[in-house]
Amino acid sequence: MSEEIGAPRSPSSAAGGQVPFLHEGLCARDSVPAKCKCLAALSPPVLDNSQLQSRASLDSVIGEGCRIQVSVILPVHNTECWLDECLKSVVEQDFEDTMELSVFNDASKDNSVNIIEKWKLKLEDVGIRVVIGGHDSPQPQGVGFAKNQAVMQSSGTYLCFLDSDDVMMPQRVRLQHEAAIQHPNSIIGCQVRREPLDSTERYTRWINNLKPGQLLTQVFTSHGPTVIMPTWFCSREWFCHVGKFDEGGKGIPEDLLFFYEHIRKGGGVFRVDQCLLQYRYHPQAATHSVLEGTIWNHRVRFLEDRALKHWASFTIWNAGKQGRKLYRSLSPANQKKVAAFCDVDENKIAKGFYTYQESKERPKPQIPIQHFRDATPPFIICVKLDLTGGAFEENLTTLDLKEGLDYHHFN
Repeated sequence: MSEEIGAPRSPSSAAGGQVPFLHEGLCARDSVPAKCKCLAALSPPVLDNSQLQSRASLDSVIGEGCRIQVSVILPVHNTECWLDECLKSVVEQDFEDTMELSVFNDASKDNSVNIIEKWKLKLEDVGIRVVIGGHDSPQPQGVGFAKNQAVMQSSGTYLCFLDSDDVMMPQRVRLQHEAAIQHPNSIIGCQVRREPLDSTERYTRWINNLKPGQLLTQVFTSHGPTVIMPTWFCSREWFCHVGKFDEGGKGIPEDLLFFYEHIRKGGGVFRVDQCLLQYRYHPQAATHSVLEGTIWNHRVRFLEDRALKHWASFTIWNAGKQGRKLYRSLSPANQKKVAAFCDVDENKIAKGFYTYQESKERPKPQIPIQHFRDATPPFIICVKLDLTGGAFEENLTTLDLKEGLDYHHFN
């Protein structure tokens, strides 16, 4: 790294100068070549400088004309018990180009601020520039807001997203930076190691074992983004093109909504097939605040927009609870496209049809129930993967269909 990056902090920083919210947009700093205004319309809460919790120099630690390659984006809210390990993993990165850490403290009430200040000195000692912003309002503004603010105050050409309860492997930034150069319009992810190891085993297998093509074809499932948000790495230019995270706060799946918009705008998905992140599972994780019904509704609308609008008719694979729930959630126009349900359960097939009792139509719609071998593709599959000892997967394989063309998983 450049020696200038490890230069002493500026007088304003050493004296405790505070960093205000930045309003100019993601590419406001002179050291950034691209000009983008995707977050310029953000309206941060009205806070005077005395309310900010940061102590950082924005100007003196970078030599004039020196460009930061990677900004690690770190939102923080009450994560004192994990923060030391997380920040230590930033220090230990083996990336040899210029790097900065952009932290936004979202109204933490624990010791997170002091931990950040302690690690700021250690990070600067190894040549990693540190930018700290935040607020001490009574309530946090939410993960989407905190991530947007951390991006706004950063200056790197590339953005490496990190959750404050996770731990990066030393080669993460280096390997994902190499991949991002090769895939400029993609979100770059990686394989993960779950902590504790026995938590969410099916989900972890799915994260780590999707084939390259499935990173785009399995975007409709209940698992969410095919590369998980704490592993995301992308160029600032592409982030600007997609837009900002939703700032609705608690209960909003901001990562899922950003991922969907990324796909709508033609973005790719690439995974570095090495374990580059320890991905922690615990009850306090923000993801637990999002209601299942909220995610379901977003998924259905995305499925209708991206897949069903291209099909004149289709079959729902699963005549049980999940298949019927999907049917009832569809728009009236897409309900009319459902040619049949299919299943392997002889009792369901013997009923002959499913009657949509909630319909206001007269007579009420009756949708045939067929054996899967007699059904006509394309299929929307509402059967969970990795739960039937391979029986479902074997049945699907016998039909010799192409995923993404003849069927989509909505399990």
